[in-house]
Amino acid sequence: MGIIQPNTYKKDSKAIHFQLVNSKELLLIFTRNPVLGKCKTRLAAKVGDRIALDIYNDLLNHTATITKDLNVHKHVFYSEDIWENDIWDNLTFDKHLQKGKDLGDRMANAFLDGFESGFEKIIIIGSDMYDLDSTDLVNAFNSLNDYDYVIGPAMDGGYYLFGMKSFNGEVFKNKAWGKNTVYEDTMNNLKNEKVFLLETKNDIDHYEDVLPIKAFQKYLKNI
Repeated sequence: MGIIQPNTYKKDSKAIHFQLVNSKELLLIFTRNPVLGKCKTRLAAKVGDRIALDIYNDLLNHTATITKDLNVHKHVFYSEDIWENDIWDNLTFDKHLQKGKDLGDRMANAFLDGFESGFEKIIIIGSDMYDLDSTDLVNAFNSLNDYDYVIGPAMDGGYYLFGMKSFNGEVFKNKAWGKNTVYEDTMNNLKNEKVFLLETKNDIDHYEDVLPIKAFQKYLKNI
């Protein structure tokens, strides 16, 4: 398997798109609608629904900030409903609704739509990565000049970023989404491919994930 270590099935009819970007690169951003009691439920089990929502809104704002100026096309995929007036600026982000019976299906559909639309490099991220920055995303897109796939392992055994240059639906099948086997099982799918490996990072799912992050301490002082 060609791995380098770190150097440092359709579009929704409500889609909104105004920004013109001269690029064949596409960033998919998967997000949950920030509704009290319906996001970051594993974190909420420890800190409560209100604090979990406040932390998630901070994560959404962070994700919007690090992606808005990237010279790539950006598609935000909502979990429940498309919100036209929110932090995702309609002039910058093309808005869609996730489609599929599980996370694998939803990601596969988003990738397939992107490739069928003519994009040549597609990367997906979630919206719960405080450790992610724009440099990481530029590095990931650049890696696809020489590699067929790019992946960012998460500390919990999943991944926080995945990208490819042509559609491969197998990487989204037969995965226990949300479990600690996702990264390993995905790498098994890619054992004969050229894969660029990013740094391992911490995504935010549990109380322990927010403890090391200074920006979230204001929410935790009374826990």
